[in-house]
Amino acid sequence: MERERAARFPGTRGRIPNFVGAERAALQLQALRIWKQARVIKVNPDAPQLPVRRMALREGKIVYMAVPRLREKACFLRLDPTLLGAHLAQAATIKGADRFGRPVTLEEVRPLDLIICGSVAVNVRGARVGKGGGYSDLEYALLTARGVVSAATPILTTIHSLQLLHEAIEMRVHDIPVDWVVTPEGVTKLPIHYPRPKGIVWELLAAEKIEGIPVLKALFGSR
Repeated sequence: MERERAARFPGTRGRIPNFVGAERAALQLQALRIWKQARVIKVNPDAPQLPVRRMALREGKIVYMAVPRLREKACFLRLDPTLLGAHLAQAATIKGADRFGRPVTLEEVRPLDLIICGSVAVNVRGARVGKGGGYSDLEYALLTARGVVSAATPILTTIHSLQLLHEAIEMRVHDIPVDWVVTPEGVTKLPIHYPRPKGIVWELLAAEKIEGIPVLKALFGSR
């Protein structure tokens, strides 16, 4: 992406790549029925999805963002546009969400109509690669265990067209596939090739990770 001058600040290495045309990609969403019908959505906090978060709030959608690394017991931030007033645009940023969003526990998250995630790469079969920490997958697992998302909840990503690959991407049992890919040039509905995780795959979680994430620690203790 950097070689093709498709990347922009803060770059691509070690993160969900910010890309030229992220605003155009966000605008492509407006024609989608799943976007028009959605009232409550979850969006990742990364830079390339900032235009999506701002557009959602302008259109009156409630937006959930995960607290970085799920490090708090109230592990999601709820952004309700009816409560943000003049801070609506600022609230869509990472710092603004932390300041103006309402921290909520997993039990307080409302049923979601749509999930938008950031990606390092996606292939034409819907396999996805993130930053490598597994937090998008873990957030999905938690929300599935809570019952506020299901196998029918659309999962969408906005990316640059260079991030859409034809090569194989390994998918593990806890990885979430993508239903829709949105680029600055348009929208692609991907065929379903991979099952979604049905909940938390405890045997794949290290003890240190469970101990370091309050909501996981509480759920593990109540098993």
